[in-house]
Amino acid sequence: MPLPTSSIMETFYVAILSFFLLLAIHRCLGSKTNGENKSGTLPLPPSPPRIPVLGHLHILGRPFHLSLARLAPRYGPVFSLRLGSRDAVVVSSAECARQCFTEHDVTFANRPAAFPMLRLIAYGGTTIGNCPYGPYWRLVRRVSVVHLLSASRVSSMVPAISAQVRAMVRRMHRAAVAASGGPARVELRRRLFELNLSTLMENIARTKTTSRDAEDMADTDMSAEAQELKEALDVIIPLLGANIWDFLPMLQWLLVVFGVKGKAAAAVSRRDAFFQRLIDAERCRLELEDGAGAGEGEKKTMIAVLLGLQKSEPESFTDDVIMSVLFSMFTAGTETTSATTEWVMSLLLNHPEVIKKAQAEVDASVGNSRLLDADDVPRLGYLQSIVSEALRLYPAVPLLVPHESTADCAVGGYRVRGGTMLLVNTYAIHRDPAVWEDPDAFKPERFQVAGAEEKFMMPFGMGRRKCPGEALALRTLGLVLGTLIQCFDWDIVPGADEVDMTQGPGLNLPRAVPLEAMCKPRQVMLGVLNKL
Repeated sequence: MPLPTSSIMETFYVAILSFFLLLAIHRCLGSKTNGENKSGTLPLPPSPPRIPVLGHLHILGRPFHLSLARLAPRYGPVFSLRLGSRDAVVVSSAECARQCFTEHDVTFANRPAAFPMLRLIAYGGTTIGNCPYGPYWRLVRRVSVVHLLSASRVSSMVPAISAQVRAMVRRMHRAAVAASGGPARVELRRRLFELNLSTLMENIARTKTTSRDAEDMADTDMSAEAQELKEALDVIIPLLGANIWDFLPMLQWLLVVFGVKGKAAAAVSRRDAFFQRLIDAERCRLELEDGAGAGEGEKKTMIAVLLGLQKSEPESFTDDVIMSVLFSMFTAGTETTSATTEWVMSLLLNHPEVIKKAQAEVDASVGNSRLLDADDVPRLGYLQSIVSEALRLYPAVPLLVPHESTADCAVGGYRVRGGTMLLVNTYAIHRDPAVWEDPDAFKPERFQVAGAEEKFMMPFGMGRRKCPGEALALRTLGLVLGTLIQCFDWDIVPGADEVDMTQGPGLNLPRAVPLEAMCKPRQVMLGVLNKL
């Protein structure tokens, strides 16, 4: 049986350190990055002392962004690292991040060559977020922005989002009724994932992910196909973040020994088979209907749009390309949005006074005779402030997907050489005490002060590689959060003083432990909830 990922990592660290420390006779290379470069113009960024082969990997723990944030006060807002076989520069200030993605946006538009594991699980590194900058990126970016995630497309998805939110609320209410009207214990991560997955499946392939019988059950129950995809993503998504074997190619054989590669390959095979079934089913439907029932414009499924592009540009839109786009949509639209909502609810549970204030706002603006809808959310200023503050503290991607410089440039008064990997620590930037007063505190009120929205934040990235799904994520987040606040009173589980806010490793900042909470239908909303 393969070892858990955490055990693998511990084994790697012990084995690697034991072996490579014997190579200390090699000349120390750490001081080379602290002086001026050979041209005598700008100095290279400062760097901690490093050891042969590993470079600085031995001083970095997980979560990665927290380790980098601890180094920034000592080495400054721009510092360099040697990560095994790769050179990297870490940026931890708003000013320098803005410089990277405005003045040097084209220079940093590229991605590093895909890590071996990424090539396996992300279609050779050809997904929207990971593909190199160039004609292919422009193609898939245009498809995403113009056809799949445009403002009109996102608006057309709102009814599906609303329907799934209502279904989740209905099931949670029934769980409370089953608990004799008392608080019901719910695991929010699973419910939020299922909500986002169902919404995407309806818009991507017009497919339901919840079994028909589940509508009459107190708890959720995904269909077998949806469960199959979830199990595959549970294996794949943790591997999207940086792992020690990515930076040390000589360790690739350990992936086989510990069963990681085999487990990942099996999950990839199941995922691709799932996507191919969706594509084939939609292709068959379109052929049978000969376009008559395919819908027009935003009424088309996303797969129908992609198949239409395949028909006009078959060499550009192969089935593999379509699957890479679907994978980007599913990973960003399920895990990232679910994790962010989970963090918001965690913060609210630790600050019940904020929940009460938000409920009062919803009651005053929407009332208690109906559920709030997407059109209500923009009018709920305090709810918007809660979302902004949560994204500041727990950005969707705390360490942006790595960029790579294609030429020498200057950042923060230092020279960054071409071919250097750029790591932008959004988590550290959002908690910079020079910008934010009491930066680690959860204070939604700070966004109700004039000028607060102008402070630099980049929870979805910045520049031409910015996440194209920001509008959809914010629409979903506001509607889900507002409805949960409107319909239920919330409390932490018995026996706990507060919600544990420990962060887990991963690209999208997961909680270390899934969030469980106690929810009880609000008395003023029973008339609405009983009719759902």
